[in-house]
Amino acid sequence: MDEEALNLSIRKFLKQVGVLSQREIERAVSRALEAGAVRGDEHLPAIMTLELPGLGLRTQFEGTIMLERRDGAATDE
Repeated sequence: MDEEALNLSIRKFLKQVGVLSQREIERAVSRALEAGAVRGDEHLPAIMTLELPGLGLRTQFEGTIMLERRDGAATDE
């Protein structure tokens, strides 16, 4: 196995997932705001599922998408 190739392909995949996921979330939030389905101050639970069927891997990561900070400050957390 080529460790460098593995590492690079994982990083490329995660970068793609990150960029595309952010885009999809932003679109969904915009649609929900336009439809009046959210007010814009919610904290929304999120679940990301990672699957590698060839390895039998299926795992989930949970987090929160905050439409507004509770204390009003910006962050990169």
